[in-house]
Amino acid sequence: MRTLIPILAIALAASPATAVDFLLAKQYTTQDVTHWAMSEKLDGVRAYWDGNKLISRQGYAFTPPQGYTADFPPYPLDGELYSGRQQFEHISATVRRHNSSWHDIKLHVFDVPAAQGNLYQRLAVLQKWLHAHPKAPIVIIKQIPVKNREHVFQYLKQIEALGGEGVMLRNPNLAYTGGRSDQLLKLKSIQDAECTVTRHYEGKGKNSGKLGAIGCKNQLGEFKIGSGFKDADRLNPPPVGSVITYRYRGFTKKGTPRFATYFRKRSDR
Repeated sequence: MRTLIPILAIALAASPATAVDFLLAKQYTTQDVTHWAMSEKLDGVRAYWDGNKLISRQGYAFTPPQGYTADFPPYPLDGELYSGRQQFEHISATVRRHNSSWHDIKLHVFDVPAAQGNLYQRLAVLQKWLHAHPKAPIVIIKQIPVKNREHVFQYLKQIEALGGEGVMLRNPNLAYTGGRSDQLLKLKSIQDAECTVTRHYEGKGKNSGKLGAIGCKNQLGEFKIGSGFKDADRLNPPPVGSVITYRYRGFTKKGTPRFATYFRKRSDR
C-alpha cells in the first residue's frame, strides 16, 4: 500500500484578507451518488487551517485562545468550527470575538487538502496525527459510503430528526479542488441561499414605522423578502449592502425563490 505523506501547507501572506480557494457545494437534485461519501452538514463557521492560522471564508484570520492550535498539524485542514446542532449564533459570536472562550468549539474536518490519495486516505493522514496528539481540538467528520438514493434520504431524515441541518455528498475519488463543484453536493429539505440587501420597505399595520420587507438581489435577479423577521430584526434591519441568508422552497415560474423567508444576516468578517 502506498505510504501516505501529508504535504506541508504553503505559508499564506499575512494580510487583512488572505485568499483561500474554498471548495464549495452545489445543490443535490437527482444526481447518481452511489458509492459517494455522505456526512452531516454542520451549521457552524467555515474555517481553513493553513498550517499556521485559521482563516475564515472571507479570508480573515480568526483569533482563537492562546494554545488552541498548539496541537494542530503543519498542513492544511478544511472544516467547520462547531460545537453542536442549533448553536450557530453561539459559535459565530464566540469565534469572532477577541479573548473569548472556545472550550466547547472544535474544528470539525471534512478534508485534508494537500494530503495524497482519495478522501478516506486523506482523512486517515489526520487520524494518524490525532492518535499522536489527542489533545488537539479537532474532530474528523464521519464519512458514510452511499448505497443508493434511498440511503441518502433515510440519512437526511435521521439527521433532521436530531435537529441537524442536512447532508453533504462528496465524490471521494477526486482530489481537493477550490471553487463551486458538482462533485460536492448539499441536500436539505428546505434550501437556503444568500442575497445582497438593496432596499428597505416600511411596514404596515402592526409593523408601521418598522421594517416591512427588504429588497434583495443575487444571480436569480431582484425579489422581496417580507417574512421570517423577528421584532428585533424589524427594528434594526440588515443594512442595505449587507449579505443575508434566506430560506425558500423551490422557484416561481419567473425563476425567483418561492416562499422566501429571512433567516439571518451573514456574519462573515
